[in-house]
Amino acid sequence: MSSSKLMSMADAVRSFVRDGDVVYLAGFTHLIPFAAGHEIIRQGRRELTLCRATPDLVYDQMIAAGCARKVVFSWAGNPGVGLLRAFRREVEAGRLEVEEYTHFGMVARLTAAAMGLPFFPLRTNQGSDLPAVNPNLRTVSCPYTGQPLSAVPALPVDVAVVHVQRADPTGNAQVWGIIGEQREAAFSARRVIVSAEEIVDPEVIRADPNRTLIPDFMVHAVVHEPWAAHPSYVQGYYDRDNDFYLAWDDVSRDPAQTRAWLDEWVYGVTGRNEYVSKLGGERLESLRPEPLESPPVNYGIYR
Repeated sequence: MSSSKLMSMADAVRSFVRDGDVVYLAGFTHLIPFAAGHEIIRQGRRELTLCRATPDLVYDQMIAAGCARKVVFSWAGNPGVGLLRAFRREVEAGRLEVEEYTHFGMVARLTAAAMGLPFFPLRTNQGSDLPAVNPNLRTVSCPYTGQPLSAVPALPVDVAVVHVQRADPTGNAQVWGIIGEQREAAFSARRVIVSAEEIVDPEVIRADPNRTLIPDFMVHAVVHEPWAAHPSYVQGYYDRDNDFYLAWDDVSRDPAQTRAWLDEWVYGVTGRNEYVSKLGGERLESLRPEPLESPPVNYGIYR
């Protein structure tokens, strides 16, 4: 039987995230692992290649903190608000490399790495402006029809962080709601950190196996980290903190203000528990959703 992989976020980052790594903090609209991003900042990791299908505020904060050498992405912005201002400042100053793909192109790159393939063929990119700015987008001929196809290179990841609703101590991780590229990111990575709102007994996982997105044999560390995705949301646990996204647009306009925010909310706390306490109970309660239960499923069993 597999042994427990439970540890603190500080220990997980210390053990599995290294300077110069290719890092993928997964999650699409919800389940974005902000707690892991903040711990990477606190531990002063440098020269990282940050990869995400949608690098939103978590990468803006990591860029502002000096963690990033390069960003590999598809669409970058403060969702529903506007620019990522730290991201833009560093790119325009020539201090940050960028490499852009479509959403599907990013998922295809992860899929190729997970399958041990050097590239992945797809129909998108052809006829777009992306090949003119990204020389890694190539054209190949289909070996069966001779038809030209676009191709993207595999994206092997050093460490992926995936936040989930629940996991058991060995790392079997379950997700419901919107599923983005979490599975592909984990399967393409050499090292995987799973953070979870809840740690449950293995029997809970086995009772609903179809929700298991990532199996334990892929996982190196399991972190019990409630509210780890704030200010993004976790389906069924808490809503998106839209006020935070609006406030970040103002905070990130000025480098001094951005640094002051990091000093208070990242460097100024020891971890997620202190961050959550600082947010305050009233704000947290305002983000809790009304229950909306899914009917149980009868899997059946022969006796």
